[in-house]
Amino acid sequence: MGFQIGFPILSVMLAVPLAAAVLCLFLKAPAARMVALAATLADLALGIVLWANYDVGGAQWQFTERANLFAGFQYALGIDGIALMLIVLSVFLMPICILASWESIDKRVGEYMAAFLLMETLMIGVFCAQDLFLFYIMFEAGLIPMYLIIGVWGGANRIYASYKFFLYTLLGSVLMLIAMLWMVNVAGTTSIPALMTYDFAPEAQTWLWLAFFASFAVKMPMWPVHTWLPDAHVQAPTAGSVILAGVLLKMGGYGFIRFSLPMFPDASAQFMWLILGLSMAAVVITSLIALVQHDMKKLIAYSSVAHMAIVTAGLFAFNVQGLEGAMVMMLSHGLVSGALFLCVGVIYDRLHTREIDRYGGLSINMPKYALFFMLFTMASIGLPGTSGFVAEFVSLAGVYQASSLATLVLTTGIILGAAYMLYLYCRIAFGVQKNADAAAMRDLNAREWAMLAPIAAAVLWMGVYPESFLAPMRKDIATLDIRLAKVAPAGDAKPKEGKPHAYPANAVHHESGDAASATRDLEAH
Repeated sequence: MGFQIGFPILSVMLAVPLAAAVLCLFLKAPAARMVALAATLADLALGIVLWANYDVGGAQWQFTERANLFAGFQYALGIDGIALMLIVLSVFLMPICILASWESIDKRVGEYMAAFLLMETLMIGVFCAQDLFLFYIMFEAGLIPMYLIIGVWGGANRIYASYKFFLYTLLGSVLMLIAMLWMVNVAGTTSIPALMTYDFAPEAQTWLWLAFFASFAVKMPMWPVHTWLPDAHVQAPTAGSVILAGVLLKMGGYGFIRFSLPMFPDASAQFMWLILGLSMAAVVITSLIALVQHDMKKLIAYSSVAHMAIVTAGLFAFNVQGLEGAMVMMLSHGLVSGALFLCVGVIYDRLHTREIDRYGGLSINMPKYALFFMLFTMASIGLPGTSGFVAEFVSLAGVYQASSLATLVLTTGIILGAAYMLYLYCRIAFGVQKNADAAAMRDLNAREWAMLAPIAAAVLWMGVYPESFLAPMRKDIATLDIRLAKVAPAGDAKPKEGKPHAYPANAVHHESGDAASATRDLEAH
C-alpha cells in the first residue's frame, strides 16, 4: 500500500465521519451537534493535508490503498487531481452544513447529524473508489441519507419530493449496474484505472455509454430528466440543499469524466451532439422558467440545471479548455449555489417563508447579509474576479472550438442568468420595505458569518487565482484529452482534419513531459 504520507489518509477520511455518525445516534442535541462539527472539521483538516501532499508532477494515482475482500471484490482507494478537488469541495462544505443546521434542526438532532456524516463518508468514497463495484455501492448508498434528510426533516411536501428524488436516481442506475457486470466479464477486471485504458468494441461502447448516461444524466441533472431537482431543493432543509447542489450533482459530472469519456470514447464522440443539444435546451428553457419563479429556492434550483448544462457542454467539447472549464464550473457551482441556498436559509430562519414578494429593502436593515448575497449573485452570473467568470469563460472557450452555434446558445442562457439573478436580488435587497416583519429582521450573527465568509473567500480566491485549483487537475485532463483526440469530432470553429491535436500553451506548459509520457503509456497499451 502506498500511503505516501505515512498513514492511509483516505481510509481515515472515510472512517472519521462514519464513526461519528454511529456515535451521534446515541447522543442528544447539544452533544450530537458538537460531535458532528468536530468530525467534519477533522475531515476538512485531513483534506487540506491531502491537498498539500498531492504531487502535481507525480503519478496519476496517488494515496492508493488496496485490499482483497471477497469474491474478487476489492477495497481499492486512490485519487487523481480531479478526485482530489472534488473531495476538498466536499469536506469544505460539510462543516458549513452542520453550522447551517445548528438552530433550524431541533427534532431528532442525533439522527439528522448521523445522516449527514454518513453522506460525507459516501461522497468521499465515490471520489476515491478505484474498484468498479465499490464505486457503485458508494454512488447508490448516497441516496439513502439524502432521502431521509428530505423525507424526515423537509417541508410540507417532503414525502413526495423524497420519493421522486429516490426513484429517479435509482432507476437510472439499474442500467449502469448491468453495464458494469458486462464490462467486468469482458475486460476481466474491476479496476477503474485499468478500465479507463481498456478498448471496448465500438458497437458495444454505444450500449454501455447509454447505460451509464441513464444514471449520470439524472444525477447532474440534465434536461429533461431534471424535474426531481426543484422539488427536492424546495422541500429539503437548508443544509440538505447545500450539499445536494454543492456535491451530489457533481457526481454526475464526475461519472462522465471518469467513465463515459475515457472508457467509451467512440460512443462519446458519436453522442456529442446529443449532449450539446440537451445542454443548449437546458440553459435556455430552465433559465426562462427561473425568471418567473416566486420561490427563492426553486429559482436557484432551476439555475443549477442551467449551470450544470454548461458543465456537460464543456465535457463533451473534446478539448482541454472544455474539460478544464467544466471542472472549474463544477467547483465554482458547488461553492456559489451552496452559498445562495445558505443565503435563502438565513432569511427563511427569521421569517419562515421563501416567497420573494414577502421581502424587499433588506439592504437597509441587513447590510452585511445584502453584501454577501450580492457577491454570490455576481459570482453566479459570472462577474470577472469571481469563480463564475473563470468557469464560464474557459468552458465557453472550449465549446467554441467544437461548435460556434452551441456557444451562441449557451451565452444566451448566461445573459438570461444575469436577468433572473439580478431580478431576484433587486426584489430581495432593494426597493421599499413593504412588510414590517421583514424590515425588523436582524443582520447576520457570528454563526452565519462563519458559514458565509469562508465560501466568499473561496469564490474570490478561485476568481483571482484559478491556477491553484487547476494545477492538480491539469495533467489528468491532458491525459484524458490524449485518449479523446483520436475520436474527437471536427469542430465548426476550429477544424481538426489533417492537424495534430493541439494543446493551448497554458494547458501543458508545466506538464509537457507528463503528457508525453502519458502518450507513450497509451501507445504501449
